Amino acid sequence: MSAPVGRLVLAATPIGDVEDASARLRRLLAEADVVAAEDTRRLRALAARMGVEIGGRVISYHEHNEADRAGDLLEVVAGGGTVLVVTDAGMPAVSDPGFRVVTAAVAAGLPVTAAPGPSAVLTALALSGLPTDRFCFEGFVPRKAGERARALAELAAERRTMIFFEAPHRVGDLLAAMVEAFGAQRPAAVCRELTKTYEEVRRGPLADLAQWASGEVRGEIVVVVGGSERGAGLSTADLVAEVLARADAGERLKDAVADVAASAGLGKRDLYAAALAARKA
Repeated sequence: MSAPVGRLVLAATPIGDVEDASARLRRLLAEADVVAAEDTRRLRALAARMGVEIGGRVISYHEHNEADRAGDLLEVVAGGGTVLVVTDAGMPAVSDPGFRVVTAAVAAGLPVTAAPGPSAVLTALALSGLPTDRFCFEGFVPRKAGERARALAELAAERRTMIFFEAPHRVGDLLAAMVEAFGAQRPAAVCRELTKTYEEVRRGPLADLAQWASGEVRGEIVVVVGGSERGAGLSTADLVAEVLARADAGERLKDAVADVAASAGLGKRDLYAAALAARKA
């Protein structure tokens, strides 16, 4: 008879309000043989608030050790045990540890399942007031200004609603960079402290949100940005024609280039050069 095979379970934890913890999460914490936690102290504090006694062994499993510990966790699963993976908030493997052990489990043919629950991504999307039929999750953008600008420029023509994570002390810089990349009037929402006591959702054009964020911002932040409504299927010649038409109407060429380029996802320098060449032709 072959040895029994256990399972790897990814479980979502509350992103703020402890009452969002599912009954299944409570049971898994009590029954799992091993609980792999991003922060063991936070897990024990959460369990105490939930009134749950963790039944199995608790180990740390975070971005700095997840590659090394994945093998140990899968040994437990292969031996018939249940391994529960949790992070500080939300679903493991989504901008949090978990991806590597899932990949390894799939490669080894071991069972993987999930106990779904709270998600900052979907909660922010639902509250943003922006289209929800098509969306993409971009996580954290690069911290360095130049790399961030390039990353956002690549998304300027994205037509789906975009969701980003950001630290509170950097959200002002992010929104200012989004104004440059996407245009001042692109609709967006900043979702702060979701499901917590001081939950706040600010909606409006990126320029207004950037101005608000120039002051002190606290808490966990999710930024949701509307997709581009222009530029899809347009050629460079079409965009140049729009720039020149706006310039002929009295708008500064550089301003027209900046706005059209942000909407179409084309670099300002390239579009400006094309517009100048067209003028000389």
